[in-house]
Amino acid sequence: MKKRPYRDLNTYFKSLFGCRVHKVTVDAGLSCPNRDGTLSTGGCIYCNARGSGTGARQQGLSITQQIERAKDRIARRFKTNQLLAYFQSFTNTYAPVERLRAMYDEALAVENVVGMAVGTRPDCVDDTKLDLLASYTRDHLVWVEYGLQSAHDRTLARINRGHDVACFENAVKATRGRNIRICAHVILGLPGESREDMLTTADFIAGMGLDGVKLHLLYVVRGTAMETLYNSGAYRCLEQREYAERVCDFIERLPDTMIIQRLTGDPHPRELVAPDWSLQKKETVDLIHTLFREKNTWQGKRYRGGSPS
Repeated sequence: MKKRPYRDLNTYFKSLFGCRVHKVTVDAGLSCPNRDGTLSTGGCIYCNARGSGTGARQQGLSITQQIERAKDRIARRFKTNQLLAYFQSFTNTYAPVERLRAMYDEALAVENVVGMAVGTRPDCVDDTKLDLLASYTRDHLVWVEYGLQSAHDRTLARINRGHDVACFENAVKATRGRNIRICAHVILGLPGESREDMLTTADFIAGMGLDGVKLHLLYVVRGTAMETLYNSGAYRCLEQREYAERVCDFIERLPDTMIIQRLTGDPHPRELVAPDWSLQKKETVDLIHTLFREKNTWQGKRYRGGSPS
């Protein structure tokens, strides 16, 4: 297979384990301080009641059952039985430490689970929780995925994120040195952001000493504040080529050591309002690869250097 112009997740896994490893989405039934009234009750303006989750916990499925149910499907489709448990729904450090320990222990006890990725907010970690995550790194691969979304405080306020950029910086600093891999989530196409704003975010995370990044398209989901904004005409979604160009622009500013875990998101078809093209994931990814070739660019081409602050 032709080498990609960026460091992708599958190649990274194969370098560690000698084989493909597939992520299994886990719903632990947790909430979020930006939805339960601790910070606000509305949440981020793009997030609906499912919190990017599967709803499996509400269906009564345990963590073990969720992983076991996915095994056969993954083995058939991806030809692997090596799994990484991905705690995705809502905020997966937003609970007492003993509950978190039980969650993580259960996932890692399932046969062929080689590690876990924990999606969370930068305002929902502390030394005790990070020590817990670090305790698993002796025997497992552990990623923590912090939602940043933008390096601009004005944007974070506009999307009702509930924390600022400094909070993300502090969480990353607290996580370093614990053998935990750190990934940032970034959304392209946020309200009010220009191409230059997005590139500033790229330069910001490029200097943070992160291990990985996930890029997401801002798509409009039913039942969110974004839907109201979109229907009023106050927000325009990125076009497919426009998004693909932003992804290339973004990645070429990152160090070539950073793992590009995701190029775009996966909206639920029944929940999607716009843009329709966001359902064509393969087409979008193919377009991104085409643009890399057309532009004769690659990850790190425009990386400005610098060291973690």
